[in-house]
Amino acid sequence: MRLCLVLCAVLAAHTAVAGDSWPQFRGPDGQGHTDASNLPTSWSEDENIAWKVSIPGRGWSSPVILGSRIWLTTALDDGHSMRAICLDRASGRTIYDVEVFAVDDPEKINAKNSYASPSPIIEGDHLWVHFGTYGTACLKSESGEVLWTNRELKIDHKEGPGSTPILVGDLLIVHCDGIDHQYIAALDKRTGQQVWKTDRSGSKNPNTDFRKAYSTPLAIDVAGKTQVVSTAADRAYGYDPATGIELWHVDFEGFSNVPRPVMADGLLIIDTGYMKPQLWAIRPEGAGDITETNVVWRVKAQVPANPSPVVVGKHVFMVSDQGVVTCLDAATGKERYKSRLGGNFSASPIANDGHIYFFSEEGDSVVLAAGDKLNEVSRNKLEGRILASPAVVGQAMFLRTNTHLYRIERQPSVAEAAR
Repeated sequence: MRLCLVLCAVLAAHTAVAGDSWPQFRGPDGQGHTDASNLPTSWSEDENIAWKVSIPGRGWSSPVILGSRIWLTTALDDGHSMRAICLDRASGRTIYDVEVFAVDDPEKINAKNSYASPSPIIEGDHLWVHFGTYGTACLKSESGEVLWTNRELKIDHKEGPGSTPILVGDLLIVHCDGIDHQYIAALDKRTGQQVWKTDRSGSKNPNTDFRKAYSTPLAIDVAGKTQVVSTAADRAYGYDPATGIELWHVDFEGFSNVPRPVMADGLLIIDTGYMKPQLWAIRPEGAGDITETNVVWRVKAQVPANPSPVVVGKHVFMVSDQGVVTCLDAATGKERYKSRLGGNFSASPIANDGHIYFFSEEGDSVVLAAGDKLNEVSRNKLEGRILASPAVVGQAMFLRTNTHLYRIERQPSVAEAAR
């Protein structure tokens, strides 16, 4: 009985922690979904802000959260100092501020990008951070100790780093799509040693500027087997994560891909990237070139180059960089509605409890009801610019601007607080 009680207590503690996390870019499933309860749909600098703390440096990485700790990355001194910062979730107090990499000569980046755009990943007592060509590292999340570093994955980003790695089992899988080299690689998450590296079979454009990409891969299940799907310049791929072997590919015209793929009832939804982005739905099965056989639908109008789409039920929602929101039927790609939200968008939306949350670069957020007709719930304003996608844990959303991190959570009214 005593052993049973101990095991039950351990299981309960593990369950609490496991449900209390936002472990990667776009959340537990990597697709922007959250099951948070009582998340606010309205906020401002004076409403539903539990705390607001200044974040040093510049970074567009999303926060990741496990238990009582929040981690994010930033870069100081114009990219000469790449850092990981740990905050206390309850108060926003800084626990650790760790310099992971010192860089002598950082490359120039796009004015809209940062040196700390790839998001961290957290699992158990380990945190993985990635700064593109400047290095990848693993930290002990409870102490901030750097356990290993790897600076072998070198490419010329031209615009700065952007792709976030993912964890698949014991592997940390990284996109490396520069103007000079294009490949995908897997590192042992425990040691940082390279396990495999696969050159991209696509984009041989003579203009090397059209060979780069910045998307984040997604692990999916296809007929009981895990695939890693990724979009790069001119081609989307399915890979065997254990070996790095290419399983299938789909060809298109596009480069500098940013949006992360999503799944909708067995269909893989990808974005073809700059210059004229399109949204494609693909059956991620078969072998070799499946362009002619497995592309189910294509949408060409008002497709984003930066924000990822989000799927809710039978609908795909996307917002263009210029602020036009579109609702599509996930099975057919048929447009249900289209409307201009206003502003410019880079952050990816999230879905929660029948609502879609969109975040503009100007600091405005628009909440819509997740139906097939336009239903605007609220508009909200914060100081600063928003290019980082948010994290959600419990009843709170953690939203990063260019200067601060906010904990947005329902706060008691004056009358309620006086009771």
